[in-house]
Formats: sequence, structure tokens, C-alpha cells
Amino acid sequence: MGTISLEGMEFFARHGCFSEEQAIGNRFLADVHIEVNVSRAAASDSVDDTVSYQEVYKAVERQMLIPSKLLEHVAGRIANGLLHDFGAIERVTVKVAKLNPPLGGGAVRQASVCLSAEAPKNADATNSANSSW
Repeated sequence: MGTISLEGMEFFARHGCFSEEQAIGNRFLADVHIEVNVSRAAASDSVDDTVSYQEVYKAVERQMLIPSKLLEHVAGRIANGLLHDFGAIERVTVKVAKLNPPLGGGAVRQASVCLSAEAPKNADATNSANSSW
């Protein structure tokens, strides 16, 4: 088992509960940690034997471009999408952070949500993930 991580992916998106947030947009960071069996890739040196982090980035980007009110919703979509799109992933942890959130007070560098989800354990399971949130 190994962990493939993409950290500090930065996106401009329109997430937030306030209409101004959805209209103006903001900068967001996303971190993804994917647990996957990497033994074949470690031996073969072939991207075909692992989960391509370039493809993971594209999948995260697609979800970040869909406006949502809650970071929980964005992170959940990313986690479930990755589990659905990449069958080799056994567990995924996603963190989504809004930079400089409009909290109406002192400066706050970021507000974030972190969640984890696991692939279904049996072959008869549907595409829905077993989430810990």
C-alpha cells in the first residue's frame, strides 16, 4: 500500500453561502491523499500500473469549477468522484480550503474542511463510497 498526494492545488472558484462569494469568487486550495497499491508501479516504472496524479488533478479541477455553497459539499464530490473514476483507489482524504474567507472580523488565512472516504469493500457494492463524514 502507498499514498499518492497532491498538495496545495490552487483554484479560482465560486463557492460560498453568500451571493457575493458566488458572484466574485475566491481562491481555494485542495489537498488529496490517495491510498492505493503501488507495488506493481514500484516494480515496473510504468504509469499504467498506478493512479496518474495528472488525471487526479484534472478530476479535482472539474469538481472545483462547479459552484457550491459548502466546502463539505465540494470535498465530498471530489472524494466520491475520485473513488468512482479510479477503481484502484482504496481510500481518499480530501481537504478544501477557502483563502481569506469573508468572516467580517479579523484576518483569517483560511477556512477548511477535511474528509475521508473508502471504496466499497465487496464487488456487489454500488459506486457510492463509504464515507466517514
